[in-house]
Amino acid sequence: QTGHDIYFRREGTLVVAHAADRGALEHYTALLRAHLPAGDGGASMQALGAEQISALEPLLAGRFGQGLYLPQEGQLANDQLYAALAAALDAGLAACGGAWHEGMAIDAVEPAALIDAHGQRHGFDLAVDCRGIGARSSVPGLHGVRGEVLTVFAPGVSLRRPVRLIHPRYAIYVAPRPGGQFVVGATELDSEDAGPPTLRSTLELGSALYSLHPEFGEARVLRLAAALRPALPDHHPVAGPDASGVWRINGLFRHGYLIAPALVRQVEQGIAAALGAPGPQTELRHAA
Repeated sequence: QTGHDIYFRREGTLVVAHAADRGALEHYTALLRAHLPAGDGGASMQALGAEQISALEPLLAGRFGQGLYLPQEGQLANDQLYAALAAALDAGLAACGGAWHEGMAIDAVEPAALIDAHGQRHGFDLAVDCRGIGARSSVPGLHGVRGEVLTVFAPGVSLRRPVRLIHPRYAIYVAPRPGGQFVVGATELDSEDAGPPTLRSTLELGSALYSLHPEFGEARVLRLAAALRPALPDHHPVAGPDASGVWRINGLFRHGYLIAPALVRQVEQGIAAALGAPGPQTELRHAA
């Protein structure tokens, strides 16, 4: 609906593990199964053997004996999504006479106002706090989870869908992108260090990628990035008014971009109710 091309695929996710990590794969399988709805019948998760893995991803033929297929999962290129959303927001603001205010430090959020770093109060019909880590002083238990991501160029390697490699320390995904690129990540460290990627994490991401298939050994490193993602103690997000009446959307460090439509509909419904206007009916559900 933005009028921009965005790389999007819904061909599921493949989960694999090396022989030494099969116990971790079995544990992960049990966790997923515990959250499946009754009567799912394999719609959300399918156990695979070596031949089935090979059929889904020929590149991995003979490399893994067991795996999982999550057919309902999808992926998109988040950089393209951001660009498209920015353009759509610009167009929407222009149509309604609104304007961006960027580079303004906000110290506090009230139900109908923002308080900037100079103590000035900016009034609105409704204010929504989406500051991420910046809302630490307002959201009890909010903290940063450090994540590092590697982007490589490997035009001779072909994957149709994201592959999750069960790793002793992280949930590492190898996600194909247009133009022979692959995104590898992310590390997950309970730290608020916002510095550049570390050598240890770089080696772990690179070795995980190489262990998936040796052809990745000739991949060109395009980008290494590190950032903090907001998390709450129970690892569940919040999307609604708190006890003070402030609408807060936060704690989405584990939730992919594809949950955004359901999240937006839930927030629209709540805001419409708060303002006395009709809104869409939806419900956001999440699993641990």
